[in-house]
Amino acid sequence: MDVLSLIGLLLAATAILGGAILKGAGVKALLSSAAFMIVIVGTVAAICVQTPLPVMKRALRLLPWLFRPPTIGRHVLVQKMVEWSNTARKQGLLGLEPMIEQEHDEFVRKGLQLVVDGSEPDVIRNVLEVDLNVREQADTRAAKVFEGMGIYSPTLGIIGAVMGLMAVMQNLADPSKLGHGIAAAFIATIYGIGMANLFFLPAANKLKVAIQAQSEAREMVIEGMISIAQGENPRSIESKLQGYLH
Repeated sequence: MDVLSLIGLLLAATAILGGAILKGAGVKALLSSAAFMIVIVGTVAAICVQTPLPVMKRALRLLPWLFRPPTIGRHVLVQKMVEWSNTARKQGLLGLEPMIEQEHDEFVRKGLQLVVDGSEPDVIRNVLEVDLNVREQADTRAAKVFEGMGIYSPTLGIIGAVMGLMAVMQNLADPSKLGHGIAAAFIATIYGIGMANLFFLPAANKLKVAIQAQSEAREMVIEGMISIAQGENPRSIESKLQGYLH
């Protein structure tokens, strides 16, 4: 559980609601169905036009990573690869075959299978790097969905404010409605800028960090598998992979 994400969202809500109360506007002043329709629904509409369906589905699957990022036990992986290296030196590469089914990570299983099949180190690197790059690009495109929402929502907030002011201009003959109308017009701006800077853009950046962490772990797996295939000393492999733990 990523506690910082939860703390950040709670502090964001506190900042907006507390600020509204301290400024004397009150919480009710932030409630506007019109602003919600223009900014939130409009932002979703814009991102749907921009994003292909597979990327959108992937983005929704990545969203829980804000609170539960994928756990990558790098220390455990290093120890496993050192053990696999010892097994390969004692029993040969075929001795690793029973361990393939024990692995839950598809990428690790693929690497082990290539090693057991006796693939050349260059082949192992090429195959796994293609897999790594494709996964990373797909996940990054998904994270950029939230980045795009962070770009569109402030603009839609301005559109909402302009539409609100247009409504105010139609009631210039009734001064009693001007103050309330102008305040309501700027609620859309708060929605747009607030959602962009307190959720959409931070969420996109946090997902990119999680994606990068996964890619680094997979790079470590690639180096470990190649070292095992080359028959390197287990101690040398451990020393090499220790660099990924910093």
